[in-house]
Amino acid sequence: MNRKLLVNTLIPLAAWILFLAIPVPLGLAPLAWYYFALFAAVIVGLILEPVPGSIIGLLGISLAAALQLVGKTPSETTKWALSGFSNSTIWLIFVAYMFGLGYEKTGLGRRIALNLVKVLGKKTLGLGYAVALSDGCLGPFMPSNTARSGGTIYPIIKNIPEIFGSYPGETARKMGSYLMWTGLATCAVTSSLFLTANAPNLLGLELVSKTLKISISWREWFLGILPLGAFLFLAIPLITYIVYPPEIKSSAGADTWAAEELSKMGKIKGKELLMAALALLALILWIFAGNWMDATLVAIMVLVIMILTGVITWSDLLEYRQAWNMLIWFGTLVALADGLKIVGFLKWFAGATSGMMKGLPILWIVVLMVAIYYLVHYMFASLTAHATALLPVFLTAVVAVPDMPLKMVAMLLCYTSGISCMLTPYASGPSAIYYGSGYIDRKDFWWLGALFGVLFIGLFLCFEVPYLKWYLG
Repeated sequence: MNRKLLVNTLIPLAAWILFLAIPVPLGLAPLAWYYFALFAAVIVGLILEPVPGSIIGLLGISLAAALQLVGKTPSETTKWALSGFSNSTIWLIFVAYMFGLGYEKTGLGRRIALNLVKVLGKKTLGLGYAVALSDGCLGPFMPSNTARSGGTIYPIIKNIPEIFGSYPGETARKMGSYLMWTGLATCAVTSSLFLTANAPNLLGLELVSKTLKISISWREWFLGILPLGAFLFLAIPLITYIVYPPEIKSSAGADTWAAEELSKMGKIKGKELLMAALALLALILWIFAGNWMDATLVAIMVLVIMILTGVITWSDLLEYRQAWNMLIWFGTLVALADGLKIVGFLKWFAGATSGMMKGLPILWIVVLMVAIYYLVHYMFASLTAHATALLPVFLTAVVAVPDMPLKMVAMLLCYTSGISCMLTPYASGPSAIYYGSGYIDRKDFWWLGALFGVLFIGLFLCFEVPYLKWYLG
């Protein structure tokens, strides 16, 4: 074991021991604190990654189960440990990888990518805006950002870097890293800009309605964030281009070369048309069948048809290690994050936070609550789980504050759901997919998530809070 690996292995263990040595906070059950100590050590391990992330996740689950930190009986503990693998988002992520494989095997992905290069390939920045516009066009119609960004856009854009000799690993920064982060950051903004672009937005409004008896329309939501949302949407490709620049910034003759490659590919093949038809079927069902068919069920149905029609084979599915690795990695993290709610840590944390704010000016309470609600997503592996666990608690806390602008606070809290989806590699379905592509290095993902997270919440608090106060009157 080399020195760096040894240090990266010891630091998570040291973090675990350090948290265990701290006295249990007042009002929190000892087991909840011990569980949080283990969870924090797992997060440190994921940042340093002395071993693959999937192993770290499995180790965390195994230790929590062996120490009986979650669940009152062995059967309850086992049910919790395996609960992450029954999460629908995880399987949607898995199928998104299979869609990508279908685009790759049939050649459709390369054909679409070549056409994009033919039109916009002279400048990498132009390709970045093509990725952003694709997400923006689909945003209002697809409540699952995993289906939209991971199942529709990612399988196409993953073919573009390869055309320019950019692959996961040493050549990723040529172009692939830039396009992948642009895709994820744009997805985050789109998910907040449109009420129907992110399922937790709709869940959030339902919780607001039940808790505060306040209704918020699609129009109110959209106009309430339009100025900042539109600015961020248009700025993301350029900001990413500046802070995480691609090595290939322009390519003279790329359009001509792409046209030649398309000519070599010849007319579109039957398998390509079949893949296109199946992708279109999935897209139509995701947009229009949401009331009677879950997005994951749609994806699995289309995957089965892909296998039956020979677009991909069963062996292709079994041998796609990247997809299976992501399934295990994200499944363990969803269970670990859910454990924080089960042991009561999140309820205690929210209560302690609201208690500390008593006596502060209204504006400060609003700013602090929104910032804390946003940043606490570092402890979640699901946007839906975050909203379900904490939004009712935060809403209940603000009701107790005299003269609190309840509708404004409710909208601010709900808006943060989308823009938090790129904070960590496990923050959401799209983040797991783009991280799993191999184009964004582990260290790069963490610092980019922190940088864009600070940028998003900073602009949000500085401009969105006063704007929304003015807009709502």
